[in-house]
Amino acid sequence: MPIASLACAIWALSLSAHAFDLEGHRGSRGLAPENTLAAFRTALALGVSTLETDMAVTKDGVVVISHDAYINPDLVRLDGQWIATAGPPIRTLALDQLKRYDIGRLNPASKYAQQFPEQKPADGERFPTLEELFAMAGPAVRFNVEIKTDPGKPDLTLEPERFAELAVAAVHKSGAAARTTIQSFDWRGLLASRRLAPEIATACLSIESPNVDTVRRASGQPSPWLGGLDLAAHGGSVPKLAKASGCAVWSPFWRNVTAANVKEAQGLGLKVLPWTVNDPADMAALIDMKVDGLITDYPDRAKPVIASKGLKIR
Repeated sequence: MPIASLACAIWALSLSAHAFDLEGHRGSRGLAPENTLAAFRTALALGVSTLETDMAVTKDGVVVISHDAYINPDLVRLDGQWIATAGPPIRTLALDQLKRYDIGRLNPASKYAQQFPEQKPADGERFPTLEELFAMAGPAVRFNVEIKTDPGKPDLTLEPERFAELAVAAVHKSGAAARTTIQSFDWRGLLASRRLAPEIATACLSIESPNVDTVRRASGQPSPWLGGLDLAAHGGSVPKLAKASGCAVWSPFWRNVTAANVKEAQGLGLKVLPWTVNDPADMAALIDMKVDGLITDYPDRAKPVIASKGLKIR
């Protein structure tokens, strides 16, 4: 079996025939400060099968956990004070500089904080490195880690190929290749990851909405997000495009999921993993469409829904 196919097989075999992949988004953003070790511990205590998170790279080449490519004033304090405006890009800070920032609670004056009233602070949390996350979680946990690059903002981060190289190296150093999926909206990083480490599964993220659209089917041109792949050449099918990219998983915005595209994707051998769904009724509807898992800010809400459908997590 080719190595690329073997990666897909390993990913599939890590879940039993009736298992469901419950992924804690940014650890458990609805319950604990996002992308902190506290959030990941909360998710593990709730019994998630996979920790979902985001990556950035420091000036000295360390892969760290952060959704934002810059220091976000909604999340970050320095010397006990909220930073007033967006701080520098993480790529311009060495790890020891980044570790000065406290990310243990949301800024209560921000609109962002109002979205997560159940989140409990954990003062003193710092930006974790990817290796610190792997070490904390232990050898039985799965990971879904995102390369955060934007083709429209190339100066904010490393180029996708170099980002992928460092991410793959960190995964290998921690011995987590068989338990890790690398995901991205910017499929250039996924294609690079496949070239570098075909044994690590990849997940193709996508969204089609009025405000954010990485597919851009109406443009008639290949989207810059899709690694040079042409949607029209694949019949307008995002699952077919994800398959052509070498992904083991198609991970669409949850509102873009239909029973038909789930069936199509699974018929191509892809797992379908919608993001980020937080309402139990929506979770139930997606499960009825036969998705393979869910990414959620609230694993505690998802667990009873999954159980009510006769599924087991993992």
